[in-house]
Amino acid sequence: MAAMDFSSSSLFLLLIFLLPISSFAEIRFTEITNDNRPIIPFDVFGFSHVGRLELNVSRLSLSDSNPDLDLSKAGFFLCTRESWLHVIQQLEEGEISCALQSDLVKPVYTFNTLKGSDRFDVLYSESDADQYTLVFANCLQQLKVSMDVRSAMYNLEGKNGGRDYLSAGKTILPRIYFVFSLIYFSLAVVWIHVLYKKRLTVYGIHFFMLAVVILKALNLLCEAEDKSYIKRTGSAHGWDVLFYIFSFLKGITLFTLIVLIGTGWSFLKPYLQDKEKKVLMIVIPLQVVANIAQVVIDETGPFEQDWVTWKQVFLLVDVICCCAVLFPIVWSIKNLREAARTDGKAAVNLMKLTLFRQYYIVVICYIYFTRVVVYALETITSYRYLWTSVVAGELATLAFYAFTGYKFKPEAHNPYFVVDDEEEEAAAEALKLEDEFEL
Repeated sequence: MAAMDFSSSSLFLLLIFLLPISSFAEIRFTEITNDNRPIIPFDVFGFSHVGRLELNVSRLSLSDSNPDLDLSKAGFFLCTRESWLHVIQQLEEGEISCALQSDLVKPVYTFNTLKGSDRFDVLYSESDADQYTLVFANCLQQLKVSMDVRSAMYNLEGKNGGRDYLSAGKTILPRIYFVFSLIYFSLAVVWIHVLYKKRLTVYGIHFFMLAVVILKALNLLCEAEDKSYIKRTGSAHGWDVLFYIFSFLKGITLFTLIVLIGTGWSFLKPYLQDKEKKVLMIVIPLQVVANIAQVVIDETGPFEQDWVTWKQVFLLVDVICCCAVLFPIVWSIKNLREAARTDGKAAVNLMKLTLFRQYYIVVICYIYFTRVVVYALETITSYRYLWTSVVAGELATLAFYAFTGYKFKPEAHNPYFVVDDEEEEAAAEALKLEDEFEL
């Protein structure tokens, strides 16, 4: 029975290993209260050849004070993803009864060395470069553990041995985010120049586009400062709060912009239909839920029992939002198709239909790449190159912003809706043939 319980928890930890962890293993304080879980995963961190783990446990109390308990079956260890797969196999085959007994894990501290103390401090050096998960194992079913845990994982860099609290493979993220923020600020300046130059043909949605770009730039700037402080000190020093605020505003405005463009608001008609308003009423609250889930995921870490649930909620809500914003584009395509049969300017409507399909495809590609491809890169890429998934996602987002701005820039005759004479004649002839065929 114990082996079965432990095996189910090992599968939970395997899921933790497989899910990309968005937290950056800064100095973390964790409070465990009357917990009898056989496995409690803490942070994931990529060590270089000069890695360190500081583990400070205080206010430690055990529910069972029986001196005959084998406390060597309770303690902390480090384990890689590959090693854990073999540990699970050892447990299932009965070779070992506790993960701490495996020669594939690296024990950090076991409770048999407590000697009646309610606290301990460990400085663990790791010279084997790899990505490790800090795990607490409790193979004594009847034992409930309460403790306050402070964990800090970092790498030493340079000749002076300065601490780098960002995982190997993510240590250059502050510079990456800062460079992208400068790019977006530059785009905002260029867009302001375009709006001033074409001020006679500017719609309200163009100012909304400017707001989206500025919020994106501020979001990246705050994320750069957030990661920079974590890298140097292990704490965000309040920059994480600003990051969450701008991330929330950026998410809502971006999805709203896609909905407004998809409905043709301001370009085709100055109003929204009831069903289009309902989409916005659905997307905005969902974005609120998604941002709450993101905060919980980042700030708690995988040691919380509900961490995986919140991770799944975030992914589900994000997918729903992405699907919801596609509906207005589909509705616009349908309306244009119907108008092409009744409107005297059928050819123009048919061209608009073609161009809305193009934007529909671009939105799908953007969503697919930033949600699926980037997620896959985080999962399969070596921990040393995790920064590449961030760059890929930001480049895809930048391309989407640039495409949207170029196609919808203010002009007297918007190039997105340009129809030349030959295309108009061809479309009209095609429509005439289609009607004759139906008759």
